[in-house]
Amino acid sequence: MFVDQVKVYVKAGDGGNGLASFRREKYVPFGGPSGGDGGNGADIIFEVDEGLNTLMDFRYQRHFKAKRGENGMSKGQHGRNAEPLILMVPPGTTIRDEATNQVVADLIEHGQQALIAKGGRGGRGNIRFATARNPAPEIAENGEPGIERDIIIELKVIADVGLVGFPSVGKSTLLSVVSAARPKIADYHFTTLAPNLGVVETDDQRSFVMADLPGLIEGAHEGIGLGHQFLRHVERTRVIVHVLDMAATEGRDPFEDFQAINEELGAYDQTLLDRPQIIVANKMDMPDAVEQLELFKEQLQDEHPIFPISAVTREGLRDLLFAIADQLAQIPKLQKPVEEASEHVVYKHQKEEVPFQITRDSDGAYVIFGKKIEKLFKMTDLTRDESVQRFSRQMRSMGIDQALRERGAKDGDTVRLLEYEFEFIE
Repeated sequence: MFVDQVKVYVKAGDGGNGLASFRREKYVPFGGPSGGDGGNGADIIFEVDEGLNTLMDFRYQRHFKAKRGENGMSKGQHGRNAEPLILMVPPGTTIRDEATNQVVADLIEHGQQALIAKGGRGGRGNIRFATARNPAPEIAENGEPGIERDIIIELKVIADVGLVGFPSVGKSTLLSVVSAARPKIADYHFTTLAPNLGVVETDDQRSFVMADLPGLIEGAHEGIGLGHQFLRHVERTRVIVHVLDMAATEGRDPFEDFQAINEELGAYDQTLLDRPQIIVANKMDMPDAVEQLELFKEQLQDEHPIFPISAVTREGLRDLLFAIADQLAQIPKLQKPVEEASEHVVYKHQKEEVPFQITRDSDGAYVIFGKKIEKLFKMTDLTRDESVQRFSRQMRSMGIDQALRERGAKDGDTVRLLEYEFEFIE
């Protein structure tokens, strides 16, 4: 089964917890804090494997959670960092964040990697909090939570040449006779439900990759028929080969077919119409094909090269393949991936997130939420009084106490943060 789009949840590893401990070695005159830091959580990395050609591995496993870092240890020993979780994807994979619809990575070349979710840093041990005023602190941090996100993984087939055309015009037959590919061929529409790739070699030992793309119908740019499942794969091709049924065996006019498909390509992505296009007049062995071809040439306004062929009798294929190879020789390879497109760092203005917000539940309790305050809370060791006092000071410095008073909080009111409840004290 060919899988070219899937939604996946990824969760990077949390950092290991820092330790609060003290030296107690025999014959050592001075004690002191000795708690080490926790290790960093595992990153989630996507890597290209040219041996893959589908996203089938993600069809049955949609949740990926990386390992957390090791906790800190006594004698100042740091916890071990977790090894990154590497997920293999085929060339041509695009990864988008579902929440923002922003492209996170565009993976094209074999071995190329992209960091999709960053692991949390390890929490600091109490050795990090020792000061002249407090030489023996009982403060230790929990590990930072790893990034979690829902992503959409799309596969856009990487091929030099894409065969486009209405259903049953002979695209699969053409691919089967010019390459070793064996696509499904039958006398009904939408026989091809997924792209088929084949390596084509000309008589002068030039080669290129050709893709037989699923049949297109009017309204495909809006999702009708195979819709975006087809159009997504045209984006990567360098040359578009437009296959037409010049014998009009199904009663359709070849010129109208040509116009309809180009309108769909332009409606999906206007830049597709700027790519070199070669017209293949197929089924020239059928009656009335020659007359239809002459009429087509009279109606055609563009200067696209036209090659009359018969995929069944293999007539005209040699000249067609030479023309495709000549065209490819004039076109540069694929552009650099999204994250490597520029050699310079581009700094963009990003609106600073609000550190906290306050709402009120129906039972009268005040609810505090926000990424920054929730992160600080998760990294607080609630089993130690000094850590709780430190978190209280952090809340006060962020202005949460004052904000609660302005919202009308009184002594003894309930305050919620995540699943925990506190009592507001003046």
